[in-house]
Amino acid sequence: MSLPRDKTDSRKPLDRLVVSWLLAGMGLLVVIGANVHLVSVATGSQPECVDHLKAEGRDGAYRAAAPSC
Repeated sequence: MSLPRDKTDSRKPLDRLVVSWLLAGMGLLVVIGANVHLVSVATGSQPECVDHLKAEGRDGAYRAAAPSC
């Protein structure tokens, strides 16, 4: 005499494997997309020249290491 199977046990291990791989792939796509966005923003934006100290900084003020303007 065997006990009736519970309906929650009817899932195959393959289904869980497929769902796991799909979630991992989606997470990887999110990370790749975020990195592509960060690189595109970093290469596409060029800040304008800002006022900075031309001489040695003093009283805790910093100056640009290599001013471009």
